[in-house]
Amino acid sequence: MKFLHTMIRVHDIDAALDFFVDKLGMIETRRKENEGGRFTLIFLSTDEDLSRAQAERAPEVELTYNWDGDEHYTGGRNFGHLAFTVANIYDTCQKLMDSGIEINRPPRDGHMAFVKSPDGISLELLQQGDSLAPAEPWASMQNTGSW
Repeated sequence: MKFLHTMIRVHDIDAALDFFVDKLGMIETRRKENEGGRFTLIFLSTDEDLSRAQAERAPEVELTYNWDGDEHYTGGRNFGHLAFTVANIYDTCQKLMDSGIEINRPPRDGHMAFVKSPDGISLELLQQGDSLAPAEPWASMQNTGSW
């Protein structure tokens, strides 16, 4: 068995791509427009996963946008979360905060943080390798909202 992708429904393609591509740094690998089914599929991967995958397809996040839907999807918390490792948890969280993303669970332990996509999907960010030493402002920052 091999993991291929995780699908999440999005309400606003531009907001989702701003979050996943512009702010998190993921890469759009392919896109499928389906006129008959009236939906768009956008597949995203990380640069590290793409470089490791070589001849095979890298694991992906599939964003699904239904053209005619006005439904606001809920249950992001019930879905669980997506998890990514990052080179420096503090730098990543600072970059996200500077771009207007709320850090729902700050990396007080130098190891783990949670943020949410515009559609309420929780993303766990984990420090690659050993945890960083606790540092401010993260060590005393409180949780916000749900994650």
